[in-house]
Parts: sequence; C-alpha cells; structure tokens
Amino acid sequence: MGQHHRVLVIGGGNAGISLAARLTRKNIGDVAVIEPRETHYFQPLFSHIGAGAAEMAEAVRPQADVMPRGVEWIRDAVTDILPGENAVVLAGGGRVTYDHLVVCPGLQLDWDAVPGLAEAMAGPHGSSNYDAELAPKTWDLVRNLRSGTAVFTQPPGPAKCAGAAQKIAYMACDYWREQGVLQDIAVALVVPTPTAFGMPDVDAELERKMAEYGMTLLTSTTLAAVDADDRTVVLAGPAGEREVPYDLLHVVPPQSAPDWLKNTDLPASGDEGGFVEVDPETLRHRRYPNVWSLGDAAGTTNSKSGGALRKQVKVLAKNLVGALRGQAPQARYDGYSVCPFTLSRGTAFFAEFDDAYRPRPSYPWLKMAKERRWQWVMDRHVLPQVYWHLILKGRA
Repeated sequence: MGQHHRVLVIGGGNAGISLAARLTRKNIGDVAVIEPRETHYFQPLFSHIGAGAAEMAEAVRPQADVMPRGVEWIRDAVTDILPGENAVVLAGGGRVTYDHLVVCPGLQLDWDAVPGLAEAMAGPHGSSNYDAELAPKTWDLVRNLRSGTAVFTQPPGPAKCAGAAQKIAYMACDYWREQGVLQDIAVALVVPTPTAFGMPDVDAELERKMAEYGMTLLTSTTLAAVDADDRTVVLAGPAGEREVPYDLLHVVPPQSAPDWLKNTDLPASGDEGGFVEVDPETLRHRRYPNVWSLGDAAGTTNSKSGGALRKQVKVLAKNLVGALRGQAPQARYDGYSVCPFTLSRGTAFFAEFDDAYRPRPSYPWLKMAKERRWQWVMDRHVLPQVYWHLILKGRA
C-alpha cells in the first residue's frame, strides 16, 4: 500500500527544503519531501569556486543535515505525476498520494541541446560553473591560461541565475590582470539579449567594467555549436553564424524543466520548456487547485534566482496554509528577482528588479548598481551563512 501525506513536496533543493521548514514552523504536520540526491549544494558559491575565491567544501552539505526536523524524507526520484488521482509515481515503483502537492524539482541542464557541448565540457579546455564537478575545473583553466582567447556564453531562454555567465568572466579578467597577462588574452562575452542585462543603470556599470578589462560584448548572440577537437565555437548572431577559436570556454548550458515533468499534465499546453502552469502571483496551479509550484520549475514570469525564490516561499507558504484551512489565496508574489554581479574577486553589486525589469531596490535611497566591496562580502561570505542557517530553516 502506498504512502499518503498531507503536503508532499517534490524536490529537496532550496525551494523544497526552505518551504518545508517554513510549513513546519507554521505547525503544519505530515509534510514529506521527495529527493533522490544525498548531497545538497549552495550553487551561488560555484561562481566563486570557479574563480578561486571559495572551496567546494563551503558549498556542500549532506542532504540529511538540511532536512527539516519532523519532515519525512522520501529518498527516491519522481517519474510521473497523476494530478487527477492526487498521486506521484516513484522510480522505485511506489506511489505516494497527497492532499496538496508542491512541485519544485529545479531545472535540468540540457547539455545535448548544443551540438558538441557535452564533448567540450569533457575536454581539457571547456568548463561550466553550473556543474559541481566542473566548477573546480573552471579555476584550473583560469589560473593556467596565460594567452589566447577566452569565451564566456549565456544561454537563451529561462535559466537559473543566468547572470552567473558574466560573474565568472569578470572575476577571471580580474585574476588575469592581477597576474599581468590580461593584455595577452582576448575575452568575449556572449549574451542572447540586446544589451548586457536589460536595465540602463546596470548595463552602464557592466559596460564600464567590460571596457576596463578590454572585453568584447557580443549581444543578441547564442552558442550554436562547439568543436572540442578544433577548439572552436559557432556563434549565431544578427549577421549570421561565425566561427570563433577558444583556449578557454565557459558555458552556461540551455535549461528546461526535467523531462519527466514535461510529460505530465502540469505544464501549460504548448510550453516546450515544461514549466508548471501556475498563477504567477499566488503560485497555485491554474487547473489543479491542490497543486502548487515555485522556484525554477514554476511557470512564473520572473527571472529565476535564489532571491526570487525567497519571496516565493513566503507567498506559497501563506497561501498553502490558508488553503489547508479552506481559505482562498491572499498573498501575492510581485515578480521580484535579484542578480549579484561580481565585477572582480573583491567587488560586486546587486541588480534588483521585477518581471518587467523595472528597478525594485531593497534600499531606494542607495544606488545599488555601483561596484562596491561590501556587496562582494555580502555575496561571498554573508549570504552563504544566511542560506545554511536561516533560509533552509524557514527563518528568512
């Protein structure tokens, strides 16, 4: 006979753990989290690891250590969701039924979406800070490069903290300048958008830093293919495709919802990304009122980030608690997101905005899009501690 839980959460990452912790703090009992992985990562630190400014040990904990007290951990993977039956199918063959379901499995990295990309990541000159095993490799490539061409790419479409493609580029340039070799390295930053970011003050600060480093910005351009043997990439831009050689390639891969989720009835019809169809304000499914979603796999309109997720957790927790008491959703998520830009290995700034890229500063009296030391300290040292000791405990 299968299990049943009052609240069933799919995904034991930031979204699932912080939500489960917040629900238990609101005295909601019988909460279970489905998560197959034994290791939990704080992924924002991966950029610092790739730049030699952090160690992987700081970004990892055993999954058992972050599971909230009183929450059941189902150590299995999900293969299907049957919302009409209020049931989830597990890879191990079991079924779990629920009163309410929260879907937050995160995104999958689509390495095969770009021809040759997977081979390049396995080769000696390609890396990505989006993979725990590759982030230390990024630092090896950065510190060993003394001349040549470095290419950093950002993918089109939804991605978790897509700006991380730029963070490592700036920190690498800072290191090369410190080593006295920056003038011998041609650095290209490839972005799919018409500008570096999409907000005038943020674009101005980023372009100022690019000019300082002598970087080349390629806008409205995407990675079309990679040839790891010849160490070349094909870039598709406004003028068509062109081939560019590389000695170091750092890629943020295309991303989408997990394949198993795409095949369920939860995404909206025609959504190739497979994101869960929710009201972007209440985070409740549009067709199944006892299904909810937040984080990277949710079909919301915001830029996907940990800062966005922190706001979503508070909204969903309030609305779910209300639903358990027979009330309509009252809390609303306003599309807020935030992207920290590390402009060197010791300075940064935070871009805060909504889903229309309008400024949403936490401190309206302070110009946030300005390079500062203390903002780097926040990103590198303060936020990891906030994550482990407050966010995952349902306290922030």
